[in-house]
Amino acid sequence: MTKKEKKNLPSMKDLTAFLKTQSGSFSKRDIARQFNIKGDDRIKLKQMLKELRDSGTLERDKNARSYKLQLSGRLPEHCQLEITGQDSMGELLARPLEWQSDLPTPQILITKNKINPPAGVGDIVQAKVRFIGNLLYEGTVLRRISAGDNNIVGMYFDGKVYAVDRRLSRPFLLLDVPRNIHNKDLVVIDIPMIRSREPVAKFVKKIGSADEPFAATLTAIFMHRLPVAFSEQSEKQAQQLKIPEADKSRVDLRYIPFVTIDGADARDFDDAVWAEPDTDKSNMGGFHIMVGIADVAWYVQSGSALDRDAWTRGNSVYFPDRVIPMLPFELSNGVCSLKPNEPRAALVCEVWIDKNGNKKKHTFKRALIQSVQRLTYEEVQNALDKKQPIIGLETEIETLKNVYLLLKKQREKRGVIEIDVPEQEVKLNKNGVVTSIQARQQTESMQLIEELMIMANVSAAETLEEKGKPTMYRIHDRPSLEKIHTLNNFLKSMGLQGKHPITEHSEAVEYNNILKKTQGSEKDFAINEFMLRSQSQAQYSPENIGHFGLALMRYAHFTSPIRRYADIMVHRAIISALKLGEGGLTKEEEATFSQTAQHISYTERQAASAEQDSIDRYIAGYLKNKVNEKFIGRISSITSFGLFVRLMSFGIDGFVPFKTLFGDYYEYDDEKQILIGRSRGKIYRVGDKLMVVLKECNPLTGSLTLQPLEKTDKNYK
Repeated sequence: MTKKEKKNLPSMKDLTAFLKTQSGSFSKRDIARQFNIKGDDRIKLKQMLKELRDSGTLERDKNARSYKLQLSGRLPEHCQLEITGQDSMGELLARPLEWQSDLPTPQILITKNKINPPAGVGDIVQAKVRFIGNLLYEGTVLRRISAGDNNIVGMYFDGKVYAVDRRLSRPFLLLDVPRNIHNKDLVVIDIPMIRSREPVAKFVKKIGSADEPFAATLTAIFMHRLPVAFSEQSEKQAQQLKIPEADKSRVDLRYIPFVTIDGADARDFDDAVWAEPDTDKSNMGGFHIMVGIADVAWYVQSGSALDRDAWTRGNSVYFPDRVIPMLPFELSNGVCSLKPNEPRAALVCEVWIDKNGNKKKHTFKRALIQSVQRLTYEEVQNALDKKQPIIGLETEIETLKNVYLLLKKQREKRGVIEIDVPEQEVKLNKNGVVTSIQARQQTESMQLIEELMIMANVSAAETLEEKGKPTMYRIHDRPSLEKIHTLNNFLKSMGLQGKHPITEHSEAVEYNNILKKTQGSEKDFAINEFMLRSQSQAQYSPENIGHFGLALMRYAHFTSPIRRYADIMVHRAIISALKLGEGGLTKEEEATFSQTAQHISYTERQAASAEQDSIDRYIAGYLKNKVNEKFIGRISSITSFGLFVRLMSFGIDGFVPFKTLFGDYYEYDDEKQILIGRSRGKIYRVGDKLMVVLKECNPLTGSLTLQPLEKTDKNYK
């Protein structure tokens, strides 16, 4: 063979690109032939294929000699699981800790439990899983990561407990029912590791009633095992904290008229802003900006009881009726909250930008600041719209607006992904009754604060990188190849792929171009949904890969240390890097940086899941008296066993089983993400509008069952 004909062992990128061109199954021999791989290189190829299997990109065929591309929405062969309960035969059930697909979370049946003592309910484990169909997997426990307490939450009714986790469909027979328990009581139960004809449980404690106000929040708190009470040592430390004085390491900036701008219902204020036109003649048209952030690291010393509790929580959790704070009230709503006309310790990011919005320089300083007014987004928006000025702050608000317009131009220039999938905001009255459900609005005043915070976050990451200090980066990876493959197939089915499909090298601006093409059209909902699903999950890491969604090379969370532990770590690193006094990063923290990143990434997902679960339950509770009423919905996802339809007025998804679809037998095309009728050829796509009837509503689990109306039905309008 000539040198010209010889091919080297492919890179992982080249190998994956080739695999994407294959259809059906293919063998290792097929791949070796394509790249002319011989001898010892075959061993290297085998290792590369193993890595692709472990990452979830490939899966083995049943004969174990050939491979096929992993379908979107499948688990990798090795993953971390949480043991959630038992089935009727006493076998353990589990769910994946990470699940980024739009499909419902799969259920894993633990068939082999190879550790001693055996894994139990509540344990977090490393496992090997095998797909067996319809979002079901078999799992083998390889090792225990953390031990749980075997407890789950449910509602008691006539001797049985019905789990609030919708994946646990069978009720548990309660052993030794206490005398003071009543129907509809919410309880915590323990799952004993015994086999029986039906699942059994032991009573642990009563936590409330399903009929009580705010039961949805209570359920989410206990279901997700969120810590509520602070340690006695933390409470004592919090009560002893005092505001520091200005000194050599803390400059007095109380003369700067900082303002805080938050939602009307905000419960803590950890950022304040101020800006003025730059007086430097070499920067005409530019601005001088200060972003003051609560100096939480001054109060929460590394290794203290306050620090241990904050690390465990990882972040605050926000429910419609309450907050579970990361820090005790004395800090989150007291000495760390930048209340107007009260001196507060702060870490200030000082930035200068030019007339085009480019950052010229920045610096950080420890300071004593004093905000002059607590403003709401609504007030600032009215001022920006010239509807109602903020008396005494007219010049300051106009300056902040001009800063925002420059930063907005920079945002547009670098191409931030602008996916529009509204979050639902649920309002409750004092009795826990839902008074309104509406999409959370994104106003210019909110975007103003967002851009200032991003600017400060970027400055923090740049400073730490320049000083060679460990950095808790906020990273967001590019979409995976399998997600890009699924997205391109969907775009092609919608007639939107064009001559240049999305690739692993596509920048955020290319995703935006597709979003802009369909903005305001009937395809808008579907494209935004699929774009969102194609994205990787943002997380914390000491290793920087950039933030794809924000189109930033380096980014770290600095601006919310009251509610995010990541920001405290960034503050401590800056204090150490710039020698700003007490409260810097310790050697012990540096040694465990990776573990902390993994932990707070997990607690962030846990909090988000708890918040969404409570919202779903509140909305389901609101809809329970509307069974058999009609609603307009759009298909939000399609699976091999049914449709999920979003009720557009409420932002909640309901399930449409296949058996309720009219007039045909429907087959699921995973490649095109559609359902197609075998006889009549009718097609269901993501984004299609459907009139549906609410057939079942379960506030306990937050789930809805829907039935579509045909257009021929006299009630379809």
